[in-house]
Amino acid sequence: MKVARRLLRNLAGSLGILGALGIVTVGLPAIDRAIPAVRPVAAGVPYPVGAGVTVVPPPGAMVDVTQTRPSGERGTALFLIGPVRYAIVVTPFDGDLAAAAARLERKITEVRGYQITGTQLGVSTVGGLHGIQGGYMAPGRGGRYAVFLTGGLSIEVTVAGSHPEFGGLAAAVEASTRSITVVEAA
Repeated sequence: MKVARRLLRNLAGSLGILGALGIVTVGLPAIDRAIPAVRPVAAGVPYPVGAGVTVVPPPGAMVDVTQTRPSGERGTALFLIGPVRYAIVVTPFDGDLAAAAARLERKITEVRGYQITGTQLGVSTVGGLHGIQGGYMAPGRGGRYAVFLTGGLSIEVTVAGSHPEFGGLAAAVEASTRSITVVEAA
């Protein structure tokens, strides 16, 4: 009798473990797939990128939550406006603005087929950040980039899309880039 009870208890425990494993291996991935990766953002509201940096996304922008990682020391935000990708990356950096721009240009040109075009120009945000901007191209795609420095942080902005879509959204993306602000810690 004691052996039969022990076997039933072991069987129940084993079935419980198998059930939990089933939930983890089948149920959680199903829930994950059911949650959309791209979500709308509130119009006109500053979005926290990370490290105290915020941006007001362009009208109609969606945020890709799988590629957006805000934190206290760095951050990344990826917005999608139709087929246009608008990314902002904040990282610690202790070089000057020219070195930050060169680093971003290297990142861009390390992608096969991408090349920097034209000359760099100065750019400023409404909040007083000064940076450098430029353009890049790849087959069938065009893009803009900008980089700003503030308080030991590099703020890198890249925008890419096919030529017709990008051209129609350029003004809205530029206005959004000018809205980048660094919120001082309290």
